[in-house]
Amino acid sequence: MNARCIRGLLLLTLSAVLAGCGSDAAAPGPTQPTRTWEMGFYFTPPRMDPATALRNIDLFSSRAELVVLHEELPWDQLLAGADLDTIVEGKAGLVAYLRNRGLRVFFMADLTDGLSRGEEPPLLRAAGRSITESSVQLLYRQYVRAFVARFQPDYIGLTAETNLVRQAAAPAVYAAMVTAANAAAAELVTDGATAPLLISVQVETAWGRLGGAGSYVGIEQDLADFPFTQMLGLSSYPYFGHAQPEDIPDDYYARLLDGRTLPVIVCEGGWGSASLAPITSSPELQARYLTRQAVLLDSVDARAAVQTLFTDLDLDSLTDPYPVNLPLFGSLGLMQMVGDAFVPKPALAVWDGLFARRRF
Repeated sequence: MNARCIRGLLLLTLSAVLAGCGSDAAAPGPTQPTRTWEMGFYFTPPRMDPATALRNIDLFSSRAELVVLHEELPWDQLLAGADLDTIVEGKAGLVAYLRNRGLRVFFMADLTDGLSRGEEPPLLRAAGRSITESSVQLLYRQYVRAFVARFQPDYIGLTAETNLVRQAAAPAVYAAMVTAANAAAAELVTDGATAPLLISVQVETAWGRLGGAGSYVGIEQDLADFPFTQMLGLSSYPYFGHAQPEDIPDDYYARLLDGRTLPVIVCEGGWGSASLAPITSSPELQARYLTRQAVLLDSVDARAAVQTLFTDLDLDSLTDPYPVNLPLFGSLGLMQMVGDAFVPKPALAVWDGLFARRRF
């Protein structure tokens, strides 16, 4: 069982625990710093236990407006024929708790392996199944429709990092992703879904700095393949392509739009604070990234900015093998755990300063 599977179990456990237990901003003054973007985090806790997960939510909910539930679907249950409504209802306690903390919900249904975009989801691989099968695509569509109908998320992501998948995965897998996501979008429109439908693209891949030759590629193919896209999701981990935040080009986000007025949401990303080959970083670099990120967000009037982690992953607490590249993302948090204590890193103060801006 890998880290994502453990996280899935935690979601179910936490929902069960919670089952036993939602202001308009004033108009900003002329000299006050402002932001157009909501701020948020992934749900992902530093340790895979409900008490730590709840504490993590309580700490980040005071400095966020948005939370992301980014899922590789519960394929084991879906393939076993478990009742769809029962599967979805297992998330009810968690979603209610998040909303009771004042957080809007972003739902992302991931069709490939989030830590290995050349592969299909681990639970599908373990079952010997594939998203190239029409019956598996049907399960994906049914789950997405059921989740949206039950929880009415504020943003609906139908597949992630499409350009990186196209580059890394077999052509048949990418083609299946295109087919499944477009069919799901059409069904959601028929169902009357009102939240924005989106995909995400990987920014470093678009610039040729993650898996590419170093030259700008863009995302024209992605926008053509997923014409339902009402809002563009960006996944950005620029420490994979730049030595320091100030090296990130001013048009890092804007160039991807190529003059379009498509709304933009940074739906995952960040800058790790630890050095781990081939990455060299520090807590100070991470803090500087958030300052640079604010400039990039303003350049496209972004609708939201999401950090993948609020608290660093406690990798030592994972007893099962985890993907070898997971440590490269483990220090993305603005806090770290020392024993049982949540300890701020310098980036937290920068984040809090940005959060204090008036949003309009």
